[in-house]
Amino acid sequence: MPIQTTNSDHTTPLRRDVNALGNILGDILVHHGGEELLDKVETIRTLTKNLRKNPDAGLYQNLKDEINNLQPPMRSQVIRAFSIYFHLVNIAEQNHRIRRRREYQLREDHGAQPFSLESAVLSLKNNDFSKEVIQDVLHQLSLELIITAHPTEATKRTVLEIQKRIANLLKQLDQPQMTKSERESLKESLFNEVTVLWQTDELRHRKPTVMDEVRNGLYYFDQTLFDVLPDIHQELELQLEEAYPNEEWTVPNFLKFGSWIGGDRDGNPNVTPETTWETLNKQRELVLKKYEEVLVELMKRFSHSTNRVSIKEDFIHAVEKEEQNLSENKKWRVDNEIYRRKFAIILERLRQVGNEENGYQSADELLSDLRQIQTSVKTHQPNKHELKMLRKLIRQVELFGFHLATLDIRNHSGEHEAAIDEILNKVNISENYSSLSEEKKINVLESVLKDPRPITLLNEDYSEATQEMLKVFQMIKQAHNEFGERSIEVYLISMTEAASDLLEVLVLAKEAGIYRLHADGKVESHLNVAPLLETVDDLVAGPEILKTVFDMGVYSKHLHERNNHQEIMLGYSDGSKDGGTLTANWRLYKAQQEIHEMAKEYQVKLKFFHGRGGSLGRGGGPLNRSLLSQPAETLGEGVKITEQGEVLSSRYLLRDIAYRSLEQAASTLVEGAANLSQESEQSHHREEQWEQAMEDISDISLKKYQSLVFGDEDFLTYFNEATPLQELSELNIGSRPMKRKDSSKFENLRAIPWVFAWTQSRHLLPAWYAAGTGLASYAGENEEHLALLQQMYNNWPFFRSTIDNLQMALTKADIQTAKQYIALVNDQKLGERIFKTIVTEYDETKEILLKITGDEELLDQQATIQESVRLRNPYVDPLNFLQVELIKELRNSELEDDELHTEVLLTISGIAAGLRNTG
Repeated sequence: MPIQTTNSDHTTPLRRDVNALGNILGDILVHHGGEELLDKVETIRTLTKNLRKNPDAGLYQNLKDEINNLQPPMRSQVIRAFSIYFHLVNIAEQNHRIRRRREYQLREDHGAQPFSLESAVLSLKNNDFSKEVIQDVLHQLSLELIITAHPTEATKRTVLEIQKRIANLLKQLDQPQMTKSERESLKESLFNEVTVLWQTDELRHRKPTVMDEVRNGLYYFDQTLFDVLPDIHQELELQLEEAYPNEEWTVPNFLKFGSWIGGDRDGNPNVTPETTWETLNKQRELVLKKYEEVLVELMKRFSHSTNRVSIKEDFIHAVEKEEQNLSENKKWRVDNEIYRRKFAIILERLRQVGNEENGYQSADELLSDLRQIQTSVKTHQPNKHELKMLRKLIRQVELFGFHLATLDIRNHSGEHEAAIDEILNKVNISENYSSLSEEKKINVLESVLKDPRPITLLNEDYSEATQEMLKVFQMIKQAHNEFGERSIEVYLISMTEAASDLLEVLVLAKEAGIYRLHADGKVESHLNVAPLLETVDDLVAGPEILKTVFDMGVYSKHLHERNNHQEIMLGYSDGSKDGGTLTANWRLYKAQQEIHEMAKEYQVKLKFFHGRGGSLGRGGGPLNRSLLSQPAETLGEGVKITEQGEVLSSRYLLRDIAYRSLEQAASTLVEGAANLSQESEQSHHREEQWEQAMEDISDISLKKYQSLVFGDEDFLTYFNEATPLQELSELNIGSRPMKRKDSSKFENLRAIPWVFAWTQSRHLLPAWYAAGTGLASYAGENEEHLALLQQMYNNWPFFRSTIDNLQMALTKADIQTAKQYIALVNDQKLGERIFKTIVTEYDETKEILLKITGDEELLDQQATIQESVRLRNPYVDPLNFLQVELIKELRNSELEDDELHTEVLLTISGIAAGLRNTG
């Protein structure tokens, strides 16, 4: 199944890999299904490819006949052939990214690679930034990436591991110094891995449990992040030392990973306090195992002898004293190998973590021991030749502690209100708290927070739901005692609509002893309380909600104990689902600006937490572009971003890809924050007329979006029937239900299946719909407006990112393919009417985007992506055509048909692989 690619020089190795993998797959198809299977796949591929070039009715009928005539088991084999082909192409493209980066670095005449740490440091040097300014910027930097279990990863872990092995083999085949027999052996291994991929079930046979999701998340820490994160920091240190050779540099741990997996309770009844506790234990088990592996290796390397080097007596005496706590069989037996003796002590204390007599009580104690060795080694190691493995381990312990990743806890505001309502009722403070006005709610909650006395009774006095809520906060308190406060630092409130939502969480924290008011008025607070602003209305209300709590004495005291630091999460998914992508992104941008300006008056430092999904309809895109699209003034205060679903495997499965992705983000943050610190013109360049233009465009776009999604009574029928929404729930890709409640109401449908379903049917509607009307209406008012939009595209990173994401969305969408899904709508007139509305908007959006960019085709300025999408389409099309026919047959069938059902799920998985996006 060879893919036809362009013949530019830099794609030659990619074409070689894709053709080789395609030929292997062809041989496997022949082995399992004979020439008939290969011929059938090639026939369908050729027809869809020709149909792309020439949308002829006769060709289309031929294709439909081929698809309709397919019968089991041939049909599922054809589906799998196209699906697996995409997995192979994805691997080849990732390997080519790695190859291109290496080729770039090997060229002697190259400048710094764009968005590399080298380019960021050189930019600072060329712009005459002083050492003091740069060091100050580094100490303020903070980027946290939070892995989540949002159900958008359609690829099984087993399949991902096979893909990783194939990628490693392709990488090895690039090595020039290889014998013929070595190369043949690698090719044989490659053939066998592709064979295993074909012979492996790609669908999960059951929904993953929360602990399955925890293990999947830990896989990335184990395989890549534990090593890549310290490497990013050390690379920045190296670049600074090279650019400023006479300076001493300290690069703080500004780039970290956290997790929601096992802590995200919102709409997931499977996340219990017991599950969260088990998650924390699993995280600690992994990080201790990783430290032990490194320490064992260090012990092998630190064979320095006191017969050869001079070691200070106090270090030796300290080791001798500590050895008294070890049994003879745990001690290192060679007396003059003093570092190995010390490492033996460290290893034993690490293995006894939690044991009050012999084990480490905190990661700080381990750090102290490692730094003692580092200080001692410096006395006899040649200058500027520090032993990097020890230095890296110290950085790892600083980054990961004994908790590995900070676990955020999230729950819905309604759950807190219900618990508070019952608690207040039981102690006669408020008979019906939930029905109070917002002002009265605040008064009640303030009075509780100002009183040192508890208001809760024994747990058994409450309903099961309230008992569960109290257990969550009691568990957080216990986690702080057992794993340290870094284990859980933030409590996120979904659907924050008012200031009382924040105070309710503070009251629950008070009852668990996480927030305490002492009799003398002193406050302790050991948990950040973070609102999640999701809907368009909540984003507009956000500044006033924060201002209200900042004005309260009790909340100000809480903030003072949290270093005057407030975290705010911004939801990209529900805002887009509620108001359309353009309006949602503008409201997100404006909310950040307004909250930032307001917080400055209160001297509160903010950290914005961007809840971006992997797909364009949920705020997805490259990490560095996500950072550039934010208001520049917010970058210096700390940024958090979610890394969800398929994003984890696409960015962090392979070490080199993980490094490059994180390097791009880090370099963007470093350079952006440095520019901001100098109040440079570039960092703040944003004109009032640009913002007013966006305001006008957003208003028009919102009306257009809501007129279809909420104003057309037939729209939801079209969505439910013309997409595979009904079938998605059976894909077993997450532990969380698709809906917040057992309800068919639009507001209860989660944003992930909303986007996933539109992506599968190639509409990609959430990623672009209504943007065209807003932009075109504004541009059509007069000639100056179009010129202004062009100026905004060229000079405003936010607007450029918005337009480029719209281009990407339209390119990945395919109206001709989407048209086939009308056949699934029971009322064909209804289907054709809604589809016509969508097509009209698509055409208008494409036309105005090309006017703004000045290009002839979408993504002309991103030719690599443009070409990748164009070349993939003929291979995705058969899966879409098959999906339509299979869903039609499945929905019309009166009997349970497991094979037919499986075939539908195979098309869903295959299309996800082909488009490299799900939800």
